[in-house]
Amino acid sequence: MHNNDQKHFRAHASHPSRTSFSRLAALATLSVAAFMTAPAHAAGHYVPGVEGIQAASVPGPGMYFLGYAVNYNINRVTEAPGNNDGTVNALALRGAWITQATFLGANYGVEAIVPMTAKSFTFNGIGYAGSSRGVGDIYVSPLVLGWHGAQWDLSFGLGQWLNVGTFSATDPSSPGNGYSSTMLSFGGTYYPDTAKQWSLSVLMRAEKNYSQRQTGITPGNGLVVEWGVARHITPTTQMGLVGYYQGQISNDSGDGASPMRPRKAAVGVQFDWLIPSEKLFLKVAGYTEYMAGGGSTKGNLIRLALVKAF
Repeated sequence: MHNNDQKHFRAHASHPSRTSFSRLAALATLSVAAFMTAPAHAAGHYVPGVEGIQAASVPGPGMYFLGYAVNYNINRVTEAPGNNDGTVNALALRGAWITQATFLGANYGVEAIVPMTAKSFTFNGIGYAGSSRGVGDIYVSPLVLGWHGAQWDLSFGLGQWLNVGTFSATDPSSPGNGYSSTMLSFGGTYYPDTAKQWSLSVLMRAEKNYSQRQTGITPGNGLVVEWGVARHITPTTQMGLVGYYQGQISNDSGDGASPMRPRKAAVGVQFDWLIPSEKLFLKVAGYTEYMAGGGSTKGNLIRLALVKAF
């Protein structure tokens, strides 16, 4: 997104176009944080499925508020005995500021995310049944970069998950993970046609995890790849296929560490709706996880994202 495009959107919000739609669509895709965790997912804080269409696009200069609501239903835990299921409901409040400053030709920004979760699990395989509510680990990013070409966007982000959420090593439903992580994000969006009716996007996130308090175990590092292929239905709506892969790419370490490397993949559908007069953008998506292994959870995810530009 270019600065002139951003000014055009603000001045003509009541006259929607595919270009303005693409701009506001980017608001929800900076270096979004995950705001829910479940036991035995691939190591890290970031939970895939909250981004898809134009996942690697960063908006132009401005202040933005983003709210994410997610429901994740677990129907099994791979390589675990017994019947194991659960539900995670999450709400994340996120603030982002993309400045007028540039660095290496990119727009520079910062962001922060505060997650809140409600988890309920019944894991018969380990004899656990319980639930919890609370604020999870907070994400802060002092570095968000976005590049924009005529038919492409690139993004880079670097941030830290802060170990501040309530955590108990004996409670899988704890709001926090009990450790901090450094997360790097990089990706791109390509528009095959000059009118930007079509978009193809891929976003990668890598997490370096640190020692977990109470256990002394350091979870293995994680990798997430999210993708989306979409087409406009009208100037203010678009729809497409989305998906993700998540896998642990190194072993846990420390006394009592698990030898397993969780991994899973999903595919789904996303629908986006721009409301230019209110400077609002709504995104709705549903995913089903078709592959899981290494002790990962497997289930279905529904998300709703609301973006407000100021």
